[in-house]
Amino acid sequence: MKKKKYYYLVRVSYLGFRYSGWQKQPGYKTIEGMLTRTIKFVLGEERSFKILGAGRTDAKVSSIDGAFELFIDHEPLENLDQLLNAFNLNLPADIRIESIEEVANKFNIIHSAKEKTYCYLFSFGSKAHPFCAPIMANYPEQLNITLMQEAAKLFVGTHDFKNFTARKDKKKSQTLRTVSSCELKLNTTIVASFFPKDSYVLEVRGKGFLRYQIRLMMGALVCLGRNEIDLDGLKKMLNSDLDDFIPYVAAGSGLHLKELLFDNSLYNES
Repeated sequence: MKKKKYYYLVRVSYLGFRYSGWQKQPGYKTIEGMLTRTIKFVLGEERSFKILGAGRTDAKVSSIDGAFELFIDHEPLENLDQLLNAFNLNLPADIRIESIEEVANKFNIIHSAKEKTYCYLFSFGSKAHPFCAPIMANYPEQLNITLMQEAAKLFVGTHDFKNFTARKDKKKSQTLRTVSSCELKLNTTIVASFFPKDSYVLEVRGKGFLRYQIRLMMGALVCLGRNEIDLDGLKKMLNSDLDDFIPYVAAGSGLHLKELLFDNSLYNES
């Protein structure tokens, strides 16, 4: 007899500074590994399950609005509110389950994603307070922020981002991505008493991104702000037939997933 499966969308937030990314890896502390261990402890060793993340964040990258799909065999989960509390009681302080809801089997956490918004938080001009390190990149030198803000708009639209990914296979059909908005602005959303007087955020929105894409976009803007490349050089990196090398990948600790939207029509059976 075929096993009956039950499907749940789990929202999760985490501070990625202590972790080697999302994906479970032998010998490394990861978000997926910590979640799997905690779910197994709460549900019991005999309960069969698996989890699938909405994406694979890199080492030190954080999330305010992440998600994963939880697949359960045989019997549905009972009392989701109580289960949420049990998960959070046993998870470390830097990972929190925000919600758990049952979804239809047609829901697919990868293909049902409608839009993602990533933010890269940074400051410049003087060394930041050490407490900023887990969530904010810092550039002690002066940056031409006005030029960087102008250049950020160049990423909007559909481009071949082959020069903005760590992928080895760079066929054009696989590196085309559409950025619906990209803005570099003064940070007024995430604040703390130990933050510099001024901090900034690069906010990028789109359906999906390549590995390292946001960090390489930020890296290119930093190189521009340092006068290591010019505006024409950045333009050539987009849709270029040449392999233009971006010399700097922005640190993962400055990046976080701000929002992840799904197609609501795929949540439940009609």
